[in-house]
Amino acid sequence: MAAAAMLLCSCIHNDIPYARIQANFISLEAIGQDAGTQIDSASRTATITLPEEIDIQNVRISGYSITPGASIVNNPLTGPINLSSPLTVTLRLYQDWNWSIIGKQTIERYFEVVGQMGQTIIDAPGRRVVVYVRESSDLSAIEIVRAKLGPTGAEYSPSIAPGSKFDARKPFNINVEEYGRKYSWTIYVETVDVAVRTVGADAWTCVAWVYGQAEAGLDNGVEYRLASQTEWTRLPSSAITTDGGSFTGRIDHLSPQTAYVARTYSGSDIGDEVSFTTGAAIQPPNADFDQWWLDGKIWCPWAENGEPYWGTGNKGATTLGNSNSVPTDDTPSGGGWAAMLETRFIGIGIVGKLAAGNLFTGTYVRTDGTNGVLSFGRPFTERPTKLQGMFKYNCTTIDRSSNEMSHLIGQPDTCTVWIALIDSDEPLEIRTNPANRQLFDPEGDYVVAYGSMQHGESIAQWTPFEFELKYKSTSRKPKYIIITCSASKYGDFFTGGNGSVLYVDDFKLLYDY
Repeated sequence: MAAAAMLLCSCIHNDIPYARIQANFISLEAIGQDAGTQIDSASRTATITLPEEIDIQNVRISGYSITPGASIVNNPLTGPINLSSPLTVTLRLYQDWNWSIIGKQTIERYFEVVGQMGQTIIDAPGRRVVVYVRESSDLSAIEIVRAKLGPTGAEYSPSIAPGSKFDARKPFNINVEEYGRKYSWTIYVETVDVAVRTVGADAWTCVAWVYGQAEAGLDNGVEYRLASQTEWTRLPSSAITTDGGSFTGRIDHLSPQTAYVARTYSGSDIGDEVSFTTGAAIQPPNADFDQWWLDGKIWCPWAENGEPYWGTGNKGATTLGNSNSVPTDDTPSGGGWAAMLETRFIGIGIVGKLAAGNLFTGTYVRTDGTNGVLSFGRPFTERPTKLQGMFKYNCTTIDRSSNEMSHLIGQPDTCTVWIALIDSDEPLEIRTNPANRQLFDPEGDYVVAYGSMQHGESIAQWTPFEFELKYKSTSRKPKYIIITCSASKYGDFFTGGNGSVLYVDDFKLLYDY
């Protein structure tokens, strides 16, 4: 027996693995930053937005916090850091975790001259500027209307003050001094042989934008007609926006899925014609929330055996309780169903979490411990301009929160309805687990358009709402639509008021301005 024990002991190895806990930045602040740092623990990136007055090559970190027990290897954050390209920082907690600190800075640049045709092309990395003028222009004395090529406070040699003139018969060089560093920019002036140019058109469902170029300061505009007719309609000046020698006409109140023709003009000169066809006025399925079915304890916002379009967090809520996103016969019309979304503490005694009643276009994927993993978005390629619907809200005081939102305790809860169009290659995965949290970012590169409605007080009667989507570009086309409703704005952080209830019904996408 002793020998067996000795043999057993000799075979024991230390095979207990180290804990796999990701080391994260919890907060990170830089001197002079003009927006909160965006921390993404899934991609391990921290993005600091800086105003143009701050030298991005000499950024000073004013404070940070990381996962308890973690440390920074060879800490580079104690002095000035260069964020003109991503900085790699290694956090150590049982193992090494590489993070990228990204500096995000937008410097306003422009260069306009008298008699300019179209928009200036500014190549900041190459430090090149291209300006177009009419063939009849005197290239030996091109006059500057306004110019700015560096950050605020930069100095220029020679001067580019309004009224300055330069010889554009050959490339013109300007020295720009910023933050003690000097850079050389080259200005190219090229001529065009047309008085007005129709650049193109972006057609949505009931609205279209037509883009033109002509000499700045003239009578520049846009005309359009049905493709099946010959009579032109000229847009009023209020529908034309001008940026130097570029101009845009917005055509409202068009018919869906209809062919049109548009053209630009400058005085008596007419530009080329451009044809376009408007899109369809698509509505999300079950936007009146009349279709529900009960799958065990889980209420599902679609017909039994039907195709799911909307999702809820009910799969997570029912692990320790009942569905908190359910149908109700309390509707604006008195018939059919509406959605009732309740924020409720789910658990036994003090064991559990706050679950915000919610409804979204997408799918509940799985439960990660006591956290949720969701798929946000349904395929969608049209471009609505607004979302309207009906809502009412029972607002309670925030009485539960995560540690990071504890400052909200005692404040009124806030409901939210928001919509986003995104052009990512797949739906957006949402994770609420702080260890690998990934939430929707309205400023994300994948966002084509975004709009929201929030309310922080009780409304006892059904009330209409309507809000506009803000687009980053008229030419970007979405791939997915996300519509989300929550009884508690900070539900992703398990923060809200127990008993807050949001009722929603009769959603409709609008396509005209």
